[in-house]
Amino acid sequence: MILWLYRWLPILCGCHCRDDRSFHFHGRRFPVCARCTGELIGVLLAAVTFWLWHPSGWIAAALLLPLIVDGTVQARTRYESTNGKRLVTGILFGYGGIVLFFLSVSAAYSFGRALGPVFFGPRPAG
Repeated sequence: MILWLYRWLPILCGCHCRDDRSFHFHGRRFPVCARCTGELIGVLLAAVTFWLWHPSGWIAAALLLPLIVDGTVQARTRYESTNGKRLVTGILFGYGGIVLFFLSVSAAYSFGRALGPVFFGPRPAG
């Protein structure tokens, strides 16, 4: 299982796996960088909590901005983000992204259910 994580998580996340931007545990580097670790945590949090509570689409979209700003500023200037900031912005991005995905799927499902009778007639009772 551990070998699978180290082999496939970087590919699935599109991670650069830079040693200086990754967390280490007992001298061993995590399979993905700090930002991707945060994104995975955010994705899991959103998947678990979405049906209990979730923010509106606008707030979920706003949760994407910190990572975008931090990453863009870091790429275009001499600013170097910390692993702690990368983790937090990754969590927000992962959470916001999955909430937007689930809201989109839910809206598409509702739209399809509402449009079905227009094309196929009313559903039979029962």
